[in-house]
Amino acid sequence: MHREPKLERFNESVLSKYQVYNSIFLTLPFDDISKTGSLLPLFQDLCEAGFKENKNPSEIIESFFSKYQDDPSEKDQISLLFRFIQYIERQVVLFDAIEDASFPIVNNMDGRGTLRNVKEEAEAKDKTPELREYLKRFNVRPTLTAHPTQFYPGAVLGIITDLDKAIQKNDLSLIKKLLAQLGKTPFFKKEKPTPYDEAVSLIWYFENVFYQSVSKIYNYIQQNIFEGEDIGNQVINLGFWPGGDRDGNPFVTTEITLKVAQRLRSTILLNYYRDLRALKRRVTFNEVDTIISEMETPLYQSAISKTGKIKMSLEDFKSKLYKIKDIVETKHQGLFVEEINDLINKVNIFGYHFATLDIRQDSGKHAEVLKEILKKQPELLPENYASLSNEEQIETLTKAKGNIDPEIFEDGIAKATLSSIYAMQEIQKKNGENGANRYIISHSEVPQSILEPFAFLKLCGWDKPTVDIIPLFETVPDLKASPDVMETLYQNPVYREHLERRGNKQTIMLGFSDGTKDGGYLMANWSIYQAKEKLTEVSRKYDIKVVFFDGRGGPPARGGGKTHQFYASLGSGIENEEIQLTVQGQTISSNFGTRESCRYNLEQLLSSGVSNEIFREDKNQLTDEDRKTMTDLAGISYKTYTDFKQHEKFIPYLEQMSTLKYYSKTNIGSRPSKRNKSAKLNLDDLRAIPFVGSWSQLKQNVPGFFGVGTALEKFEEAGEFEKVKALYNNSVFFKTLLENSMMSLTKSFFALTAYMEKDKEFGDFWKIIYAEYTRTHAMLLKVTGYNQLMENQPAGKASIEARERIVLPLLTIQQHALRKVQELQEQGKTAEEILEVYEKMVTRSLYGNINASRNSA
Repeated sequence: MHREPKLERFNESVLSKYQVYNSIFLTLPFDDISKTGSLLPLFQDLCEAGFKENKNPSEIIESFFSKYQDDPSEKDQISLLFRFIQYIERQVVLFDAIEDASFPIVNNMDGRGTLRNVKEEAEAKDKTPELREYLKRFNVRPTLTAHPTQFYPGAVLGIITDLDKAIQKNDLSLIKKLLAQLGKTPFFKKEKPTPYDEAVSLIWYFENVFYQSVSKIYNYIQQNIFEGEDIGNQVINLGFWPGGDRDGNPFVTTEITLKVAQRLRSTILLNYYRDLRALKRRVTFNEVDTIISEMETPLYQSAISKTGKIKMSLEDFKSKLYKIKDIVETKHQGLFVEEINDLINKVNIFGYHFATLDIRQDSGKHAEVLKEILKKQPELLPENYASLSNEEQIETLTKAKGNIDPEIFEDGIAKATLSSIYAMQEIQKKNGENGANRYIISHSEVPQSILEPFAFLKLCGWDKPTVDIIPLFETVPDLKASPDVMETLYQNPVYREHLERRGNKQTIMLGFSDGTKDGGYLMANWSIYQAKEKLTEVSRKYDIKVVFFDGRGGPPARGGGKTHQFYASLGSGIENEEIQLTVQGQTISSNFGTRESCRYNLEQLLSSGVSNEIFREDKNQLTDEDRKTMTDLAGISYKTYTDFKQHEKFIPYLEQMSTLKYYSKTNIGSRPSKRNKSAKLNLDDLRAIPFVGSWSQLKQNVPGFFGVGTALEKFEEAGEFEKVKALYNNSVFFKTLLENSMMSLTKSFFALTAYMEKDKEFGDFWKIIYAEYTRTHAMLLKVTGYNQLMENQPAGKASIEARERIVLPLLTIQQHALRKVQELQEQGKTAEEILEVYEKMVTRSLYGNINASRNSA
């Protein structure tokens, strides 16, 4: 059967439909301002023409009002610009819905990287037995995180879902009604969400998407690769951070942690209840109908119980399901046994916990907790602990025991941290061990960073804690030190005994986001790659199975982009029996927002691990020459980025010329944009989301490319560019790095901020950024041999270009508002009222661009 190229499928199924439905949307009467919808396309055309003529955003807006409005007052101008923002936000929603609806058409659901493709390739290469063995121990764990960079409220998410279905059916009447509903539904959140609000929003994806998609994948593997036999492995696990991630979020309390765990449990039980009700309609046979009737009420009561009381244990639930299956197979010819198997598989995968709620805290906070414990209960630890040698401190922490009551502490970090440990114990009793069995330590630097929370577990009466202690190494120095830190722990008999109880498995988290912020794009990725190699080596030396948990954000600058290509590119020197990664913000909705996209992207991750292990090619092994080239490139890039970061205008530029300070006003997340409350901006304390996001709003995307062009150019100037080309041709890892950097460049648009070139204070600084952009653009084309960026991903490039075109008027308004803010600030108190209006305009303009980018932060 002939299949059109992906780009043609995208143009027909997405772009053409968007043009049709957008024309309907723009004619709907949403507001009191006459012809807003008809004016927006005119404004868009003027923006595109204006930037080509080197006009600045304010000049473009002034020319628009001069050309299409009859001498409007400033109030009328502001009103129309706000209305444009609202229209563009909804255009982005419409494009999202159309792209989601077209996902199975644009993407080949049985093509490369899917399970069907993996199965057929294994059969063709006579490697089905190896594939089965690998799937018995290989796991993928996507962890939804407490970093919501997508602001859609629940009502809008519902409209997107309904639009998706209506577009698939081409139901024009319903589409028109939904577009009208969209136009009248508010987007703006008046208050910041609480961590619990964030959790509820993300649990929606578990309930409505992952629950079905994960079970379909599991069922396919069981039926088509294992021929109906038990796999003996979950294959896919789910992780969850909202409500458990305390790192820099003072609003996460023990009460919220327990509430989120209960919400996860009640949600999965309600899903089981619905499935059981559906099964009851089919399995209407003697004996079976009685068992199902007996299960219904206790399952439902367990789901809705406000106290969390379980009326039917997980073991009892499973036992009854297996009994139903046995009766149906032996007495009723296996009728509807597939539906029974489906529910059994779901229960085995999700248990009563649905997803593992990870607890995370910063190592610096643990040091504070330790001080508080020494004050309140000095008998538990030596009073001179701070002056002990490293070896003595390690011994002290591993021998700690006690039964501390958190209530003896005043409200603060000690009480919060210790009570979270007791909360983990309670969650494990109600949700099962997988409900909360991971404690993550941000900014792990030394063995004590990991052993302090280990000691807290024991000081809370948990002598043999059923918890995995997970260090998070983020900065370039910490990544380099990580192998020595872990070797010290592996050599410690007490910690080693703990690992033996945990199956001789050690999970280690590596942070792409803060790594890039610290060391730049190439150095961060190369440091993580090397750290994984060395951590694998030292773990194998001590017979420990190391599992890497990658802290990734949405964009390439934070470890995003085509992540499955990274996992497929790892060689045998990196342990790869589990793929664990964080998923956040727009990446959740864009990659896992529908059942089709969720299944497709989970299969891509699964197949990347399989490809690396079963179908591994020599290209995944770096030669000594390639390794030296990569090290030198990373070193040059690191120095270039570090020099840039230390430029005297770096922080002032972000503070005065970008949208950085407006992120805290957006009400899109519960966490502060900085880890501390200091008035002065410190880059180390600044979170990766506002840092990367601010560059994205400027359409400069610095973290995704800065230093790359200089590094490549240095090799060219030295007459060694062939070494770079050899690395590109030999290494899928390096190729993926450069191709993801191309995505950052593709989403950049320097004409938007070209006016800054003439700024007295920041003109030279802007020129530095632009010069590196043009340099990287040219060098990437040279090393890849492409004529244009993302030449090998035409459909992806087309999607980016369409979205960038939609938000261009929005960005123009944002830059105009920023310019007005700067002007008005110089006028002082006399302009306070109108200044507030333009600041609100900047804040309101953030949302549409965040959502259109789909992986901007």
